[in-house]
Order: sequence, then C-alpha cells, then structure tokens
Amino acid sequence: MSLAIALHVLSAVIWVGGMFFAYMAMRPAVVEVVEASQRGHLWSKTLERFFRWVWLAVVLLLVTGYWMIFSVFGGMAGAGWHIHAMQTLGLVMMLLYFHVYFAPFRRLKQAVADKDPQAGGVQVGKIRRLVGINLILGLIVVAIGSGGRYL
Repeated sequence: MSLAIALHVLSAVIWVGGMFFAYMAMRPAVVEVVEASQRGHLWSKTLERFFRWVWLAVVLLLVTGYWMIFSVFGGMAGAGWHIHAMQTLGLVMMLLYFHVYFAPFRRLKQAVADKDPQAGGVQVGKIRRLVGINLILGLIVVAIGSGGRYL
C-alpha cells in the first residue's frame, strides 16, 4: 500500500504543483519578458512537455486511487466522504484536462505551426482560464486528501 500512496501523492504533486508554477510564476514572467509574438510558441513547447507528465499522473492517480479504494476500504461503500469528494473533483479535473489537451492546446499548436500569434494568444488565454479552474480544484483536492478524514 505504501507504493500506491507514494505514487498517488507524487502524481498529484506533479500535476497540481506544475499548474501552480505555470499559473503563479511562469505566466507573469512570460508576460514581462517574452515578446507577444513568441509567447504562443513558448507555451506550446512548455505545455507539450508538461502534458506528457500530466498524462502519466492521470493514469497513476486513477490506478492507485482505485487500488486503494478497493484494497483498503473494500470498495466504494467503505470509503469516507473525503474519498468520494476527492474522486469526484479529480474526475472533473481530468475532464477539464482532456478538454484543454484536445481543444485549445491542439489549436494553440496549429496556430504556432501557422505562425499566427493572435490565434495562439487566444488559445493561451483559454488554456490559462481552464488551468486556473483546475488549479483551484486541485488545491481543494489536496486539502481534502490530506486532511479530509479529520475535517
């Protein structure tokens, strides 16, 4: 079980921590330092690398989460409210991530390939808003996951 917990927590840290870094540190720095015409290209390459890790995190979160639910709690009926809340919010986060990956991120990559910084900027803005929502959800999930049974 220690392996499942460790992989679960590390996956959450990589995903939520990556969103926190991108939203709170990298985004403001990019606006200050990088010329507007190059921002889409930078975000496309950065997110391409980050999203590889998010795919792995999503798979590990699902596998380890359900592994723990069925091996520790004996199934959904034995899981506390915090486990159900964490699972529900986590699934919403995954759906938002899938949308970001398959819609605005795909369009961002196309805008970069077409050398269209305006279209790229529009997609970066959409990604920023959705990542902001996912970041808030992720921080809530972390709070529930780490302290839920004591709340």
